[in-house]
Amino acid sequence: MTTRMPGRADEASLVSLGEIKELAEVGRPTVSNWRRRFAKEVLGTGGNGRMPFPDPVGGSDSKPLFDAGDVASWLDLRPIPDAEPEEDGTVPTYGDRFRRGLRLRGLVALRHELGSEDRLIVDALAVCAMAGEGGDWYPEYLPEHLLEDAENADPRVVRAVRDLIEELGSPAAAADTVLGLAERLESDLTTDTTPLAVARLISTLAGPVGVLSSGPDHPTVINLCAGTGELLFALDSIKGRGGIVAVEPDPLRRKLLLYRLFAHHCTAVDICAQAEELDTLRPWEQRELDLDPDRPWGIPSGDIVLADPPYAAGEREFDEGGPLGWALEAVNRLKPGGRGLVVVPSWTLSRPRGTTPTPNMRMREELLSRDAVEAIIQLPRRIHPFRTGAEHALLVLRGEAAPEQRGEVLLVDADRIARRVGGAWTAYVTEVVDAGRSPVDEEAGYFPVSAAGPRADTLLDGRSVLPAHRLASKEQGLDHFSATLDARREAAVALPGLKEWIGNLGIARRPEDSAVTHRKVGEHLRAGQLRLLAGHRIRESDIGDAGLMVIGREEMLGALPLGRRRIALEDLAEYPQAQTTERGDVFLLAEHGVRTLVDDAGGCVLLAPVQGLRIRAYRKFLAGEVLSDEVWMRPHPLSQLLAAPRNQHRGSGSLVRRVSVRDMDLPELPPEEVAELEAILKETDRQRADVRRQLAALDNLALRLAAGVADGDLALRRRPGSA
Repeated sequence: MTTRMPGRADEASLVSLGEIKELAEVGRPTVSNWRRRFAKEVLGTGGNGRMPFPDPVGGSDSKPLFDAGDVASWLDLRPIPDAEPEEDGTVPTYGDRFRRGLRLRGLVALRHELGSEDRLIVDALAVCAMAGEGGDWYPEYLPEHLLEDAENADPRVVRAVRDLIEELGSPAAAADTVLGLAERLESDLTTDTTPLAVARLISTLAGPVGVLSSGPDHPTVINLCAGTGELLFALDSIKGRGGIVAVEPDPLRRKLLLYRLFAHHCTAVDICAQAEELDTLRPWEQRELDLDPDRPWGIPSGDIVLADPPYAAGEREFDEGGPLGWALEAVNRLKPGGRGLVVVPSWTLSRPRGTTPTPNMRMREELLSRDAVEAIIQLPRRIHPFRTGAEHALLVLRGEAAPEQRGEVLLVDADRIARRVGGAWTAYVTEVVDAGRSPVDEEAGYFPVSAAGPRADTLLDGRSVLPAHRLASKEQGLDHFSATLDARREAAVALPGLKEWIGNLGIARRPEDSAVTHRKVGEHLRAGQLRLLAGHRIRESDIGDAGLMVIGREEMLGALPLGRRRIALEDLAEYPQAQTTERGDVFLLAEHGVRTLVDDAGGCVLLAPVQGLRIRAYRKFLAGEVLSDEVWMRPHPLSQLLAAPRNQHRGSGSLVRRVSVRDMDLPELPPEEVAELEAILKETDRQRADVRRQLAALDNLALRLAAGVADGDLALRRRPGSA
């Protein structure tokens, strides 16, 4: 029997191989294999009881068209592997998927006739809401605009949605399916949708909400920026419950959320346009005898407060109503013992405090100083499909801290966790938050909010509080003493000419009572011990092969040799902000790790994103104006310590992983140890250069030998008696 869709019967009754692939949700090779393996010619006359794949009924040899009803009947014979059985015990088939896809295709096609994707979605959800709330029996209890939308809905949409409800078994499933079509309908609703992985994480962190009832003494869930309800419906046991309070300023999304809740049989629903309206909700539910002057009417607070606002592309660091304002609003609305979960852009947590604190910084420090932040979870990059250039974090907020957790915040780098455990990162992060630790130290750890001492490592010290910038630890499972001895032994065997120098290299364990402290590069910059040199943007046409050496990303990555690219002085004069380096400066590329290089001559020009660090006292040391023991750091130790593994993994950023230079740290070493380390590293660089020259000479020898033999000019043989 031919399946005919409302309004587009002739077109919808025929499908191509590509459409079969999409509607059945399989790959194109799968459809081709079905058609080849189950062709009449292959099955023969008997067919062994197997039905052949339907023959084309139209189209051409290159693009055959098949009857949709025949295809659906054939696919009914093919169960979906590993699919969960239905409640009646039947196993879903590809035919079920195919028919659902046909119905959805019919809805999508109606969008062009209705002229608006919003009109189509409103009509469809109105039908679902009426079915979910029994509107045919109790219309007097439904909102007037719902009755109006349901009455004015296009008859073709009504028929298609009712068929979808019958096929899926519930108005709730049909409403969720229609909203899932928003992207295919090219609706703007999808741009603000909370990603499924983030919604799943928030759901598990919120925990089971139990049976919700309306009233001031019952548990309540508040969604401060509800959208179409992705976070609400991700919560466990939320469907079919009351006590749901949502705030959504957009009228269209408010209407769709209400209809979706009705489709899920949710009662006692309140949806406000502004958060201030929460204070005046449901005055009839508070009995006059129980009035408390210190407790306002309505639902001003909740046990669970959620927010994933649709942040604009532009940053709002200087806006009093910036992104962290949502977090403050959530804290103010939390009951004691409640939990808030708010998604914020990562830049709100990484901006350092300047001489004049911004509104964003003031809100961040207020959240921390009020002990309202339980955990900061740095979400995996590119987590949001429509905000590709942004990176986000999840704030876990608390109404009241337990005594053992006061003054501390758990930092969790879910981006690093996701790279290690893959798709199971949401469950893993939940376990980390519950346990307060991770087996890998650089993935999670507690940090004090404030502490005594001017140099204490606290979250109120004005630096970034992003987990990737704070979490650092020693390399796991590595004994540095044994590893260094092994490296020395391997170098001595591989390079016998260096055996004496390597053998004289003394290596010892540091005494346990002489622990090394660390200071951030940002502290050295503020103290005037280091100077940060910014890279410049220079037109490619101004770069040639004469003049000052140019150091850019290509040189740092080894794609171009040093000195290949240069800029003439007259061209450099067009860039008044450009600076040249000095001898002893350290070049730094902090993308996808850290790469460093010491400038042994000076007079170079840095191209962004390459930066430079200058040891201010080193120039006076070279001029003999200060003694060796007065120089706190030397170029080669600075270069190697910056590139140490503890700094390599501090990267953040959605598109390009960058390491914040100011958040790198350096150990505090005595001047004599720094001088000894400088001498060893300089000699290591000299020996490395010699070895590279030897390797280059061997490579050149092999090249010339092969070229001479290939051209027929050389005949090679070893001398008699040689090994």
